[in-house]
Amino acid sequence: MEGLRDNLFSFVLPGQVASPRDAIGQAADAERIGHRGIVLSERWESKETASVLGALAATTERVMLMAGMTHYTTRHPLVQAGMAQTLQMLSGDRLILGYGRGVPAHFPKLGIRVLDYEGMADHVAIMRKLWAGETVRYDGPAGSYPEMQLAMSYDRPPPIIIGAITPESLKLGGAHFDGVALHPFLTVEGTARSIEIVKEAARGAGRDPESIVIYSTVIVAQNTIDQGQRIDMVEARAVSYFMHGGIGGALVKANGWDEAPVRRLVEADIAKLEYEKGAISDKRSRMAAMASLLPEHWITDGAAVGTVESCVARLEAYRDAGAHAIILHGSTPAQQAVLFDELAAA
Repeated sequence: MEGLRDNLFSFVLPGQVASPRDAIGQAADAERIGHRGIVLSERWESKETASVLGALAATTERVMLMAGMTHYTTRHPLVQAGMAQTLQMLSGDRLILGYGRGVPAHFPKLGIRVLDYEGMADHVAIMRKLWAGETVRYDGPAGSYPEMQLAMSYDRPPPIIIGAITPESLKLGGAHFDGVALHPFLTVEGTARSIEIVKEAARGAGRDPESIVIYSTVIVAQNTIDQGQRIDMVEARAVSYFMHGGIGGALVKANGWDEAPVRRLVEADIAKLEYEKGAISDKRSRMAAMASLLPEHWITDGAAVGTVESCVARLEAYRDAGAHAIILHGSTPAQQAVLFDELAAA
């Protein structure tokens, strides 16, 4: 493996934001500091993937641009394939196309179809065929497409990765995707177990398990960051994941934790804040206040918090567990510069 310092990614615009323009400065910071890539999580109201990554493709030169994560059925596969191919051309082959299931329970009321695992695998196969210039005729769990084709193929399509938590989604990643992005708040031990599931699925599918790139997503908030900001980065973000029963339940199972705190958080019905209108700061404060329902060790064991040295040691532990790259989350690229300084000194 390459050194840790050469394989650090960072989210730009972490969380819900008022202005996507901040991404331009944050991506420039990442490129200057030495991040290998930046990651954009899609939110339709202010962080739509094609718009923001298109801007970043034009304003950066070196960093990889990861769409992490978009959703399977929010765009027609021909539109999705064309969007990704255009971004790949525009960026000089720097795109990584990430898919995730999001919060499936929320999608039906939006009229968004939720694919099963077979449908997700078929969707990926459809994308690859379109990029290869093939005509796709398909009727199955991914939808019904009598005949579709891109007018121009591209011989350097982007890798496709999946955001995965459950054993089923990890197996899907190992069998059909180019990479797997693990969820925040997985412990080092949970990460190692998850990676082995991916590798075993790759072996079963006749693939080289080492060819599947594993990205560990780690919340990082070293003590050089203001305490008020740290609470938003760590505690509020932890609640934003664990308050969704499907995500929270999968995380505690992967880590071997007690499920009772997640049930209490779900019963508090705070998940509705995710989609309500209102001041972002107010919603984040209300989420942070609910962190008292979670055991403290969930934060310390599932993230990198504390001194700069201890945060770097935790990142090294995730690498030792088998992650090829680390996606730093919560803090901004500029706030992560001290980690790069520490790694350079070491």
